Amino acid sequence: MTDSLLQQLKKRRLKLGLKQNDMMMRIGVSRQQYQRLESKGNPQLDTLELIAKGLNSELMLIPKEKLPAVIAVLESVEPDLASGQKPAKQAMDHKKKSLFDDPWQNILEDVDES
Repeated sequence: MTDSLLQQLKKRRLKLGLKQNDMMMRIGVSRQQYQRLESKGNPQLDTLELIAKGLNSELMLIPKEKLPAVIAVLESVEPDLASGQKPAKQAMDHKKKSLFDDPWQNILEDVDES
């Protein structure tokens, strides 16, 4: 996570399988503008917000003291969770924590009184 913001943008674009030219349709900048931005640009905040939206991402400030925890969480996310899909029930049951670990689990679920 020591990559610069511009390197992170490029990695995200490549991960999504997008070419620089694709960004024209997504955020309204030409390939040349996007290429310049990605290589050595100094984008304005509103441009960064547009790019993040075009890459299905969010911009956020993370306090330095919280960065290791955020990185650990991001690296531990299951692939199906990262894509926004709900995990299979069996996987959820397997990963359930004990009430000692998470006393709030299932607090809002309906109680089966049968």
